[in-house]
Amino acid sequence: MGRTELIASVEAHTAAGHRVVLTGPSGIGKSAVIEALAAAARARGERVLHLAGAESERWIPCTALSDLLRQIPHELVGELRGPLRTAVDATLLRARSTTLRDPEPRACRFAWQALLERCADDGPALLLVDDAQWIDTLSADVIAYATRRVTGPGRRLRVVAAGHPGQWALPAALEIPVPALTPGALTELLRQYALPARIANKLHADSAGNPYLALALGGAFADRSPGDLRPVPLPHPVHLFIAERLHALPDEVRQTLLTAALADRPTADLLRRAGRDLAENEIAAAASAGLLVSEDGAIRFTPPVVASVITQSAPDAQRARTHRALATIVTDAAGRIRHRALATATSDADLSRSLATAAETACRNGARALAAELYLLAADRTPAESDAERLEWLVTAAEVAAAGSLPETVHRAADAVLAAGAHPAQRVRVRLALIDLSGQGVAGMDEVLAGALVDAEGDAALTARVRLRLSWAEIMNGQLERGRGEAQAAAKLARSAQDPATEAMALTMQALAARVTARPAEARAALAAAQALPQSAPPGMLHMSPHFHAARFAFFDDRLHEARLDLLKMLARVERGLGDELVVVLRCLSEVSARMGRCRDALDFASRAMRVSRECGTSPGPAWYSRAVAELAGGTLARAAFFAERAVHASEQEHDAIYVGRGLHALGQTLLRSGDVPRAVQVLQRVAAEERARGLSAPVVLRWHGDLALGLVRLGRSGEARIVMAEAREALAREVPDAADSAVTAQLDRAEAVLLAGCGDMDRALALLDGAEQSLASLGQPLEQGHCLLVRSRIERRRRRFSAARQAATSASELFGGCGARPWSEQAARALALCEGTGAGREIGVGRRLFPALTSAEERIAVLVGDGATNREVAARMFLSAKTVEGVLTRVYRKVGVRSRTQLGSLIRSARGAGRVGGSEPGGSGPGEPGPRGM
Repeated sequence: MGRTELIASVEAHTAAGHRVVLTGPSGIGKSAVIEALAAAARARGERVLHLAGAESERWIPCTALSDLLRQIPHELVGELRGPLRTAVDATLLRARSTTLRDPEPRACRFAWQALLERCADDGPALLLVDDAQWIDTLSADVIAYATRRVTGPGRRLRVVAAGHPGQWALPAALEIPVPALTPGALTELLRQYALPARIANKLHADSAGNPYLALALGGAFADRSPGDLRPVPLPHPVHLFIAERLHALPDEVRQTLLTAALADRPTADLLRRAGRDLAENEIAAAASAGLLVSEDGAIRFTPPVVASVITQSAPDAQRARTHRALATIVTDAAGRIRHRALATATSDADLSRSLATAAETACRNGARALAAELYLLAADRTPAESDAERLEWLVTAAEVAAAGSLPETVHRAADAVLAAGAHPAQRVRVRLALIDLSGQGVAGMDEVLAGALVDAEGDAALTARVRLRLSWAEIMNGQLERGRGEAQAAAKLARSAQDPATEAMALTMQALAARVTARPAEARAALAAAQALPQSAPPGMLHMSPHFHAARFAFFDDRLHEARLDLLKMLARVERGLGDELVVVLRCLSEVSARMGRCRDALDFASRAMRVSRECGTSPGPAWYSRAVAELAGGTLARAAFFAERAVHASEQEHDAIYVGRGLHALGQTLLRSGDVPRAVQVLQRVAAEERARGLSAPVVLRWHGDLALGLVRLGRSGEARIVMAEAREALAREVPDAADSAVTAQLDRAEAVLLAGCGDMDRALALLDGAEQSLASLGQPLEQGHCLLVRSRIERRRRRFSAARQAATSASELFGGCGARPWSEQAARALALCEGTGAGREIGVGRRLFPALTSAEERIAVLVGDGATNREVAARMFLSAKTVEGVLTRVYRKVGVRSRTQLGSLIRSARGAGRVGGSEPGGSGPGEPGPRGM
């Protein structure tokens, strides 16, 4: 799974005569690659000699040679004579002998060299040695000697081994590390467990892409309901796996790992200051064993429970000594008190209060993981007679951990509070922490929301906070009117309870619901009222805050520089604390950057959002959507489709209607630009139907209308396209006071220009494009502006004004190149190619027969029809009427001497095979990998 490129690389190196050793930690998949190489070789009819070492047999001489000998044909063994045959016989006997004396080594080497040469003489052969580090010493020596003399350039024996680096030497071998699986490949591997996407995504971070670990950890979730995101106990096989890895490491490395496991944020520098002078070397050894990853000096255990296994296996006294040592070298006060507290198990009221004070400081500094741990420690160190104080620390730990997307801490604290005789207010707060932890999956938290409402009954402030979450859940689920009503109720309750923070967030949710249901006046009034209140949203609630949605509304209104600046300020405030807040800001910055044509920034922000989402286990759908948008701007269409489909799948699992629609829109755009117009229209029509069903009519939020109209025009369904554009313009006029200068109007004008050009009204089409280009340029959207230029180039080619077409395509190419918009640049290059030599005729020949010349336009139509396009599809592609296409086809038939579309298709295929005719125009349906088609 996910090893295609690796296997191809190994095959290429061995074909060139190189001996290859696959390296990597246990569980990374070396054996799976060996098996795949064996299967491929057998399928080609090659002889495969497959050997696997075993740790328990490492001390038995000749074991590996005996296993290998049984795979050599008997007739080849029978050809050996004298000392060579004696050595082979001794090998078999030695494997069964009770003595430890080895066969004569030199004779063994010569015998195996001869046998391997004979195997290769009969045809291509492949020797595979798995778990090479466990091969017995004599066998390893003999195999190394023989393979050095039998392999190489021009030789037909290829050799691939797998093992830990440095533990078995294959002479002059090329070491190729087996990399970690990508998140996509790992998700596919985990499909057998039907895990929710967010859990599969988190497992990639926890396992560092190690397939064995991921499968073992994923199996623990197999019996859980999809909505149960509670952490699972460490599976016993994983515990044994980790313990075996640790046991294989030297004592000094284990002590360094213990120091790292007990530290809050372990780094190589911290370990050196703690007395681990060889920290870098010992970290490298642990990384080779697959126990951690080290990036820019920071250390992260994989899986995270490695830290728990390490600490649990150390004696109490050793842990205490290490904590005391760390307390003397950490630079922050919160870290020092943490280590002092962990060095003792004594309950102490003064200590617990000091821990809580340090937790407050850590939280203000954005260190939420440390703050949550300190609150838990404060609760643990609180004397029994101060139970109310203990519960308060637990509740606060749950709230802080939810803001930092720390599920284990949230559930641990919440379980303790709900199991105790806590006050209803405390029960409400921990239930709200569980709800906030669910992220985009809040629509599946009905039971927890209901429990919170019961506990909050009679308390206006608590009820307001619960109904605020109900509002968010309804909005996520696509129930905009219900969400708006819950937001209004929450704002009223918060106002009566004099809770301005909750009131501001409730008004913001009302503004959001009003905005997407095309109530612009209500949206502006509600957001203004929210902004007028004191804004102190609790940690983790950025997605409900007025200042965040003010930036989002600026994005909706194409005030992109304003939105970007506000989001960058927010990033500076939330960057230190991991969690959904950071993901939200990063992905919004990615979307703003993509619209501004800052393609590298868009890809970088989206990649960071995905990484944080994966490490924290938050809902992956929104981050995957942002990555799809970034790929559409500056990456590749194939990756854009991949991430869009994943975004839709993940959002459907969490009943997140907002990002289902957005993911579908990104997928529809990708399909449209890749040339799969029928499927693109089908996907975009689903977006339209679902938005209408939810009462959405705001075209400035999700801008699918112009894309759907363009796809319908290209399918020849002009009447439907006109209806889509008319409905969008009507809704836009209600929502935007000056809609004429909006980007949505420009996008609709571009689609209408394509429609008009197809009807032959070129002048009106170009006039619409003029206005669209000017609007998009003034709004700072170069990719949309370049899209207009590509449409202009196509229309000018249709008018046979090739100089003007070339100029438009050149301008588009320069715009896209300056933005780093790779897929758009490729499309512009194809448009420029069409402008070169467009007027020249070309001859089509098959064999010795020569047909009359076709014009360029006739040839393009012939190729499209020959590839199976209907007249209507060709007309839409080339801005012609169906009747014009029919007339041109009649001339083509006459010139090339065929009578039907079938005969024309056969002729085109034959001409291609003779190398005389290329595919259709770039982005058309010619041979090879499909590129973006049309505009």
